[in-house]
Amino acid sequence: MSTKGKVIKCKAAIAWEVGKPLCIEEVEVAPPKAHEVRIQIIATALCHTDAHVIHPKFTEAIFPVVLGHEAAGIVESVGPGVTSVKPGDKVIPLYTPQCRKCKFCLSPRTNFCTKLSRVKNPIADQELMEDKTSRFTCKGKPVFHFMGTSTFSQYTVVSDINLAKIDDDANLEKVCLLGCGFSTGYGAAINTAKRGSQVRKGKVQLFDVAVVLEVSWRLSWKVTPGSTCAVFGLGGVGLSAVIGCKVAGASRIIAVDINRDKFTKAKALGATDCLSPSDLHKPVQEVIVEMTDGRVDFALDCAGGSEAMKAALECTTVGWGSCTLIGVAIDDKGLTVSLMDLLTGRTINGTLFGGWKGIDSIPKLITDYKNKKFNLDALVTHTLPFDKINEAFDLMYQGKSIRTVLLF
Repeated sequence: MSTKGKVIKCKAAIAWEVGKPLCIEEVEVAPPKAHEVRIQIIATALCHTDAHVIHPKFTEAIFPVVLGHEAAGIVESVGPGVTSVKPGDKVIPLYTPQCRKCKFCLSPRTNFCTKLSRVKNPIADQELMEDKTSRFTCKGKPVFHFMGTSTFSQYTVVSDINLAKIDDDANLEKVCLLGCGFSTGYGAAINTAKRGSQVRKGKVQLFDVAVVLEVSWRLSWKVTPGSTCAVFGLGGVGLSAVIGCKVAGASRIIAVDINRDKFTKAKALGATDCLSPSDLHKPVQEVIVEMTDGRVDFALDCAGGSEAMKAALECTTVGWGSCTLIGVAIDDKGLTVSLMDLLTGRTINGTLFGGWKGIDSIPKLITDYKNKKFNLDALVTHTLPFDKINEAFDLMYQGKSIRTVLLF
């Protein structure tokens, strides 16, 4: 029996309040409205960002909410005006929209979209659909969306510009990681260079002097063959950054984490050296300076927090060192930067979703995965039924998992 145009009852994990485990509940998921798509989620992975929202020190979340933003599924039905996907298509929901029309989407210099640029915090915002209403109801009460995706539900509704169509033969249990963790870390290492290349290939008009400048600026940041890199934090994002550095041809990749249990995996994925700050008698950045005889070319902070950001910046070389900030820590006090760190030629940049324009780039990443350009499977350490979602959170809190995939 067709469910098109009807309310669907299904199970979802709802966060009712801060600091409490999620509750498996029956929810009602309304049909999609104009330019919306209802998806049957097949596999969803757990990311630290989901845990941030229910952390007592995170003050921007609103409850109740259906969390989840790293998933893959199948289109169940589409609303009026949707032409990009059809029922039966395999898809990956995106927390970074791509309208393909705004000045940001039309520029090769960013993966931001006007829709995302209007929100204050991509993690806490996108809690309602475009018409400022929710498609979720539980126990007679509306439930908020999360990051425009809400994948901790067997069915969810997203905007058609928050959705990438993928190949029919894609393994949803693995490619769901492309919805956040892998794409973010991998793209942080390689995607800036890709953007530079796109500008370089474009037609440059006489009045586009800024575009010419952008080419040299972006290309100076890419992880280059033979370069040295340091990656701070070896969760799913950090290990993906290690993979990206290796694919880019880095000659030395120094992986840093307080959890030594992650070192074997890091080395298998391309790390040449591993350091645990708790084992050292001096700041880790000083040790890296000694190891490299002059600091690394590129540092990528996938851990977050002022200490990790400071270490990442200070271990980069003068002249051209690049520090990319990726990780987000709860109750972070920010980074205090000495002007001299920048006057000596270092640069600091940040990235969201690895710089990928999701609708355009995710299908290409799927192709690279199928062609074995990178090892995505190695990041999946646990696979559990969806009902065990709180066990997945415990594994993450205890540092025992890289990525846990939950199956409906």
